[in-house]
Amino acid sequence: MARYRGSTFKKARRYGFSILENDKEFSKGKKRTTAPGQHGQRRTKLSNYGLQLHEKQKVRYMYGLTERQFRNTYSKSKKMKGITGTNFLIMLESRLDNIVHRMGLSQTRAGARQLVNHAHILVNGKKVDIPSYNCKPGDVISVKESSQKNVKILESLQSQVSTLEFVKFDKTKMTGTYVRFPVREELNSNINDALIVEWYNRLV
Repeated sequence: MARYRGSTFKKARRYGFSILENDKEFSKGKKRTTAPGQHGQRRTKLSNYGLQLHEKQKVRYMYGLTERQFRNTYSKSKKMKGITGTNFLIMLESRLDNIVHRMGLSQTRAGARQLVNHAHILVNGKKVDIPSYNCKPGDVISVKESSQKNVKILESLQSQVSTLEFVKFDKTKMTGTYVRFPVREELNSNINDALIVEWYNRLV
């Protein structure tokens, strides 16, 4: 299944969930809050199957992964020690494109993925152009010197108020660090990762 390239706002309305994690899709006077469709679809009560699928899809769109990437990440998290759902979210958060986004270099994960693809980002001083690259605590992420005046990067940093505690970024040096793995409480509380685990367990 190919990566979704359609309207983020439409998906946010369908799932009643901010894909961008900033509620911009539901800003008053800008976008409709009803489900997409000519007359707005009525939201009916979902079955357990529907709830599980709903949760999986909204998180997949949030991180911008294909179904294969999403499922492979889940499979790896299942082999780790600890709570599978939490491990899964930590693995998603450890992707390079997500870390670039969390550091404020891009306002969206799609934009961060583009920065990585276009080789604007260095990891520990070396060029890495793979968005799915798995970052480890202690990794130093920086903007390539020739890209430090990139207009989109500067605009994003200017609008960025703060970052989460598990990443640090120095706007002056254009360098940051993935300090540690995030804890569940730091991540989106509107995600029910247990439902995603249930969805994939039923497929086994």
